[in-house]
Amino acid sequence: MNYNEILDEITPNQEENTKVHKIANNIMDTINNIIHNESIDGEAILLGSVAKDTWLSGTADIDVFIKFSLDMSMDELKEKGLYLGYKCSEALNVIAEEHYASHPYLTLYVSNYKVDIVPCYDIEDACELKSAVDRTVLHTNYIKANLKDNQKNEVRILKKFMKETGVYGSEFKVGGFAGYLCEMLILHYGTFENTLENASTWVHGTVIDIENYKTDAQFDDGLIAIDPTDKNRNVGAALTKEKMIEFIVSSRNFIKNPRIDYFYSIEKTNLDYKNLLKSFKDRESKIITISFDVPDISIDNIYPQLNKTTISIDEKLEDLGFNIINSSYWYGEGEIAIIILEFDTWALSKYETHFGPKIWNKKASDDFLDMYGDKCYIEREFWALKRERKFRTPEKFFGHVFNKENIHILKIGKNLKELIINTNEIKSIEELLKDNKHYNKDNLLNFLYDYLNPGQLLKR
Repeated sequence: MNYNEILDEITPNQEENTKVHKIANNIMDTINNIIHNESIDGEAILLGSVAKDTWLSGTADIDVFIKFSLDMSMDELKEKGLYLGYKCSEALNVIAEEHYASHPYLTLYVSNYKVDIVPCYDIEDACELKSAVDRTVLHTNYIKANLKDNQKNEVRILKKFMKETGVYGSEFKVGGFAGYLCEMLILHYGTFENTLENASTWVHGTVIDIENYKTDAQFDDGLIAIDPTDKNRNVGAALTKEKMIEFIVSSRNFIKNPRIDYFYSIEKTNLDYKNLLKSFKDRESKIITISFDVPDISIDNIYPQLNKTTISIDEKLEDLGFNIINSSYWYGEGEIAIIILEFDTWALSKYETHFGPKIWNKKASDDFLDMYGDKCYIEREFWALKRERKFRTPEKFFGHVFNKENIHILKIGKNLKELIINTNEIKSIEELLKDNKHYNKDNLLNFLYDYLNPGQLLKR
């Protein structure tokens, strides 16, 4: 297949490339001048996909790292990193946003480009590592030294393919392939097509070991991609099983029928309130939504907590006897979060069977009979009794659990607990869609469309 049309669209042209590097150089020069004038032991350098020349046109995230001596304490590194970032933002007259990964960093927006200013240690080997971000220096240097010029476009094609099939991005929200992992795949397999040919036969525990370290036995992940700069790290650890499988399937589909539309977004038809509601009603299930305000913390912290909370609610309802077909969650990024639960069974019978100990255990049997008396009977080898259910509907359970006295029943993300207690609203899917809250309706409609159409990105 000829990829020239795709490459023309995703490869930065000279004008865009010059503009991005001009911004990066200006920021580095500004920081390095401050470093020089104030005799600070550090240096601003360009890292990431822009430095490696593997970025896609229109998606440049500029990563400027400030390297500090290994002798510097972590507290001083954090302090000086933020200080230099804020001084740079003042000099350029742009707003700085403070974020937190393994330690604080700043994000600036310069001429509509996102620039991360990240402090790190100046390491030359993984054994010197003091924080996770220090690896970026090693990764950038390794790719620049080993990726051939003609392979940069292979990386771009692979990234674009992964993006449009929904498996690109290692952040928790996605759980897919990191940019560095894409580059490793091209280093290992040579080309985009060869990567897909091999990925189509991947199994759980597939090993990518570019430097032949032979340290894969210490890992038990779906894809074991040994970091060429650190033999004891698996670059594929953040890749979820679901996204690995989706990439395998999309690779098989593309090989069977390679088409240009794999590199373009799928057009979502009937993406409006009435059509979505009609699709939900057609399922003849019951949808309950739980909406609540979200705290002002980073996206990287929000998603794991939403995931934990959704799983806990799901499991507790299942334990109570409700049959949940599916569940998911949506975050309006700075506005609101919504948990969606789809029930096959949502109104339970008045009584449930409560099982006690096996009759072979005399002590436990006597205790059970003392507690429940003549209500007990034998079912198979267990003592049992019928008792009235405490919660016959999910709504009744939510009314009981979403308060300070009972919230402990659930495993709620630590930053979400108070907001769920104080701001939760339980709605049907129809009520949610009719609501005129301040959250972004288009983003929500997209989420609900994806919920109704799983696997759509694999079907071309």
